[in-house]
Amino acid sequence: MKEIVSEPGGEHTFQGTEERFRLLVESVTDYAIFMLDTQGHILTWNSGAQRIKGYRADEILGQHFSRFYPPEALQRGLPEHELRVATAEGRYEDEGWRVRKDGSLFWANVIITALRGRSGELRGFAKVTRDLTQHREHEERLRQSEERFRLLVEGVADYAIFMLDPNGYVATWNNGAQRIKGYLPHEIVGQHFSKFYPPDVARSGWPEHELQVAAEQGRFVDEGWRLRKDGSTFWASVVITAMRDESGRLLGFSKLTRDLTERRRAEAAEVEGKQREELLEAERTARIAAQDAARSKDEFLATLSHELRTPINTVYTWVQLMQSGKLDEAANKAALDAIERGVKTQIRLIEDLLDLSRITAGKLLLKA
Repeated sequence: MKEIVSEPGGEHTFQGTEERFRLLVESVTDYAIFMLDTQGHILTWNSGAQRIKGYRADEILGQHFSRFYPPEALQRGLPEHELRVATAEGRYEDEGWRVRKDGSLFWANVIITALRGRSGELRGFAKVTRDLTQHREHEERLRQSEERFRLLVEGVADYAIFMLDPNGYVATWNNGAQRIKGYLPHEIVGQHFSKFYPPDVARSGWPEHELQVAAEQGRFVDEGWRLRKDGSTFWASVVITAMRDESGRLLGFSKLTRDLTERRRAEAAEVEGKQREELLEAERTARIAAQDAARSKDEFLATLSHELRTPINTVYTWVQLMQSGKLDEAANKAALDAIERGVKTQIRLIEDLLDLSRITAGKLLLKA
C-alpha cells in the first residue's frame, strides 16, 4: 500500500500511521485480535489474545488456529468451515466454546473477516474473539431463575395466574387458572380474556376498561362475577398489572384471580345476604346501564352533529350563490326554497334537541 503515497515524506507518514495502528491493536486487552494466513496459521498476536487464550506470542505464532477448538468442534470440521464461509461471504460470526492454553473452556464470540488485496486475491483473515463466559453464565442464571419462577407459578393451585398480551389475549395459563376457570391450556391460550365475563359485562366494554386503567395507572383491582368454562359463575378478586420493558413499552399484562365465592357468601349472610346480594347486583346493573347510556349519548350527539351540519352547509352554499349575482330569477327562487327547507330542518332538529334536554331534566309535558 505504500505506493499510493506520492508526496515527499509520504512513506514515512504511512509507516508512522501503520505503527500507531499496530500499537493500538496490540494494546487492546478485552479482545483477542490476530491475523491468520490463508490456511489459518497465526501471524500476529495482541495482548488481549494472550490474556484471553493464555498463550504468549512466541508460543502460538505459526500454529494453526484450530488448536483453540474443543475436540467435538474439530470432529465437525468447524475451523475449516469458518474459513470457507468467511472466504465466500467476506465475514463469519459465531458463538461457542473455545479452549485456553490450560485446557479450560470459555464461551466466545468470534468474528472472522477475509482480507483481500487490491486485485481481490485472498491475503488472509482477521480474527476477533471476545470472552463472553460471564455474560453467558449471567444469562444462564437468569434462564434458570425464570424457569424456577415459571415452575412456581404453574404449580400454584389456589390462584389463577396468567399473562395477557397488550390486546387482552391469554398468553400463559397455570394450574390454578385451570382449576378455578375450568379450561385446559390448549383450550384458552390465544383466546380473549373477555370470555371470563358474563355476556352483559363483556358487551359493556368492561374488560377493555380494566386493561385501559391498568395501562394508564399500572394496576387495576376489582371484584365481580366471572364465568367458568361450564357457564357457572364465581365471585372473583382480580388484580391486573401492566408489564413494561425498560423503555416503557407495554409488553402485556399479568392477571391474578382468586375465587372468593365462599367468602362472599359468608359476608352476605352476616349482613342479611339477600339484601346485600340485591344491592351489589343493582350496583353492577347501574354501572353497566351508565356505560350503555354514555355510549348511546355519544352516538346520538355524533349523529345529531352530522344532521345539524348538513342543512347549514346547504343554506350557506345557496347564500353564496345568491350573493354572487349570477343566478337568474328561477335559480334565485330555487335557492330561496332550498334555504327555507334547510332552515325548517334546522328548526326541527333544534326542537328535537330541546325535547331531549327536557326529557333528561324531567320537564317534558305530553299533550293529549
